[in-house]
Amino acid sequence: MANKTFKRIGVLTSGGDAPGMNAAVRAVVISAVFKGIEVMGIYEGYKGLIENDMKLLSSRDVSNIINHGGTILFSNRCDKFKTPEGLQIAVENCRKNGIDGIVCIGGDGTFRGATDLSRLGIPCIGIPGTIDNDISATDYTIGYDTAKNTVIEMVDRLRDTCESHDRCNVVEVMGRNAGYIAVECGIATGAIAVAIKEIPFDKEEFIDRMQKLTKLGKRNFIVIASEGMGGDFTENLTKEIQSRTGIESKFARLAHVQRGGCPTCTDRVIATLMGKKAVDLLTEGKYNLVVCYNNGKICDVEMEYAFMLDKIVKGKATEEEIASLAPDVREKMMIDAENIKEHMNSLYEIAHIMAR
Repeated sequence: MANKTFKRIGVLTSGGDAPGMNAAVRAVVISAVFKGIEVMGIYEGYKGLIENDMKLLSSRDVSNIINHGGTILFSNRCDKFKTPEGLQIAVENCRKNGIDGIVCIGGDGTFRGATDLSRLGIPCIGIPGTIDNDISATDYTIGYDTAKNTVIEMVDRLRDTCESHDRCNVVEVMGRNAGYIAVECGIATGAIAVAIKEIPFDKEEFIDRMQKLTKLGKRNFIVIASEGMGGDFTENLTKEIQSRTGIESKFARLAHVQRGGCPTCTDRVIATLMGKKAVDLLTEGKYNLVVCYNNGKICDVEMEYAFMLDKIVKGKATEEEIASLAPDVREKMMIDAENIKEHMNSLYEIAHIMAR
């Protein structure tokens, strides 16, 4: 696919918003315009494709958005797009609007939609935008650093009042089923304990350690729990801490404030690099790829590989699916999956050692 094939591309943001998405949109528009390619901004993700809600964007349209949270293209989850009829309408609207390819910014659900479009002749490139950092094929997802800094700022404030009143605060953070925000923020805030879905939480050891530290004169306690623990885990843990230790304990769910706010330098820079890379890949005739940040470098990974690696890491892949992989691909995936799990175990171990 030669460069001249691309006269116009689309860009959309889908799924949960993440700080830095605007920086990525800006980079896509500016990089494409620099190459003489028009860019169609598609509003509300795949819903905009189906409803034909889009407009041409100039470099001026994306001026002064790099420092803003959220997404100027808005976001939505579109069930109709998941149907054959909805998908066909989206493809037809792409062709009516002269869209030769699309840069899709979001999480795994966004990439599944991008893969469907690619199979139907609309080349797509994915950019990982999610605060959860739960796309296994990349070391880093846009929004992750900003979300962590938001958590740290709020927990630091909670610690101040905990010290004053001799209290414990149990803080639930986002991350969906991934514990990255919890474990890294646990380390960064000096939390007494971290609870994540990936590793069993030793409640008895934690309570015992907390009681010993109280006798040594410690007055403030912070516990960080991932929302992936599910149910009423955080609220129930808060109650149990108070009943078993006698320490006044409060529960705080930070929720969607973690998605908002001005993106950090890290999120702005990586989003910009990913946005430019996405345009480069399309104009090189490459598609159905996810732009990744691995080992300190911007690279790309096949979407199908990213999907299966995700399933293996998250324990969702069946034995039949794993067995059906080519031997060399299966071996690489298993190594990658093991390295990801080892990294999480290492972070958790450090958080536990530092919880004193």
